[in-house]
Amino acid sequence: MARYVRCWQTMRSYAPLDSKAPKAYSVAMNYRESITIDPQIRSGKPCIRGTRIAVADVFDYLGGGMTISEVLDDFPDLTADDIQACFAFAADRDRRLNVVPHEAAL
Repeated sequence: MARYVRCWQTMRSYAPLDSKAPKAYSVAMNYRESITIDPQIRSGKPCIRGTRIAVADVFDYLGGGMTISEVLDDFPDLTADDIQACFAFAADRDRRLNVVPHEAAL
């Protein structure tokens, strides 16, 4: 299993430590080209562009034990980039989540 070097200051991942060829990995994906929110489609849930497949559906399948290749086989309209966009969307939403501490924690 490859181990990756991650620079916390720039939030970029670099090549695997045990690989021969250097390869840079981008952390920030522009998911806005793949994920849309339309009140007329799935009651405004974030969906993959051009489909009625919600981001939450993709995570439900993956969380239920399906592999990415199984999801791609079951949904031929999806691409690996679409699933990566789902992860990028969820990560961005999580970063923007504001947590209000409970008064007992203060």
